[in-house]
Amino acid sequence: MVAGLVTAFAAAICYGVAAVLQAIAARSTASVEGLDPRLLVRLAKSWRYLLGVGLDGVGFVLSLVAVQSLPLFVVQSILASFLAVAAVLGAVFLGMPLTRTDKVALALVVLGLALVGASAADEVPTSVSGSGPWIVLGATIALALAAIPLGRIPGARGATALGLVAGLGFGATSIAARMLPSPLTPSAVLASPAAYALALAGLVALLSYSIALQRGTVTQATAPLVVAETVVPALVGVLVLGDETRPGWAGVAVAGFVLAVAGSVALARHGELEA
Repeated sequence: MVAGLVTAFAAAICYGVAAVLQAIAARSTASVEGLDPRLLVRLAKSWRYLLGVGLDGVGFVLSLVAVQSLPLFVVQSILASFLAVAAVLGAVFLGMPLTRTDKVALALVVLGLALVGASAADEVPTSVSGSGPWIVLGATIALALAAIPLGRIPGARGATALGLVAGLGFGATSIAARMLPSPLTPSAVLASPAAYALALAGLVALLSYSIALQRGTVTQATAPLVVAETVVPALVGVLVLGDETRPGWAGVAVAGFVLAVAGSVALARHGELEA
C-alpha cells in the first residue's frame, strides 16, 4: 500500500510538469479545425511537447503500478493533485505568485488527500474478468466517436467539451489498467480487450486535450478533465471493481475525495500560458 501511494504521488508530479509543458506547446502551434490528428504530428516537432508526453508516459507507468495495489478513488484523487504540483512549480520557477484563494485550494488538496489515504483499505481491490474489459472497450470506442462532432465546437464551449472527453479518456485508461490480466505477459496483454481500450482511450484523451488547449484557456480545458478523470473511475471502482474503504471510513473517504478534487479544479488556472 505504501508503494502504491508513493508511485501515485510520483505520477502526479510527472503529470503536473507535463501539463505546463504541453499547454505551452499546444498554444504556440497552429490551430486545427475539428478533431484533426495532424495536430499531434505538428506538436511532435516541439521539444516541450515531447518532454511532456514522455513525462506523461512515466506518470502512466507509475499510475499503472499504483492501481494494482490501491482503490481507484485513492489513485485518481492523488493524480488530480497534478494541478497543485503545477501551481507550486509555477510559484517557485515561473514567477506565478499564489493568491489567497490558491493557498486555500492547496490546503484543501493536501487535507483531502490525507483523508483519502487514511480511509483506504489495506487489501488489494478485486479485479474484474469476463465481459468487463469488453464493456470498457465498447465505451472507449463510443467516446472516440462522440469526440468527432464535439471537436467541431469552437471557442470556450469546445475547450470544455473536449476537456471532458479527455478526462473520460484518461479515466478509461485507469479503469482498463485495473482490468489488465495478471501476470502481464505479452500474449495475455495482446489477447485482452482492456489493453486495446487503454491504448485507444489514451490516444483520444491526448488528442482531445491538445485541441482543447487551443480552443480556450487552460482552466476551461483542464477543470472538466480533472472532474471526469477522477469521479468516473472512482464510481466504477466502488460500484463494479470492489473498491472499499476501511470499515466505518466511507464518509471520510467521500469528504476527502470531494476536497481534493475541488481544490485541484480551483488551481486549474496555473497552466495558463499568459502567466
